[in-house]
Amino acid sequence: MDNFRTPMRRARGLGAAKHGVNHWLSERLSAAALVPLVLWALWSVLALARTDFTGAVVWLQSPINAVLVVLLTAIGFWHMQMGMRVIIEDYISKPGTRLALTLANLAVCGLAGTIAVFCLLKVALTGGGF
Repeated sequence: MDNFRTPMRRARGLGAAKHGVNHWLSERLSAAALVPLVLWALWSVLALARTDFTGAVVWLQSPINAVLVVLLTAIGFWHMQMGMRVIIEDYISKPGTRLALTLANLAVCGLAGTIAVFCLLKVALTGGGF
């Protein structure tokens, strides 16, 4: 009996796919988390402007500062990746190009974020020395 229905008739009443709500919510949550972190970072940059490299290393070796900087970096790269993904999905119409750009976006943001967090942790835990 279902074979005689048109595709539109079969789809009607099924509702939305509901996969966009999680993405939308995670974008808003990461943006909300970034607000206090960026304000703290601006305050910290102004405080660190009067110190030298050694003072900045000592500042970063404080556990609270190290955790907040790592959170700012990780959430910032995650938020950037999600925003670029939306731009790619909205403006790139070719499926192959869209897939390639989405994977490149994920790889670049993931790699850059990982390297940044590694460098921050290296300075925080070892003082930046080799």
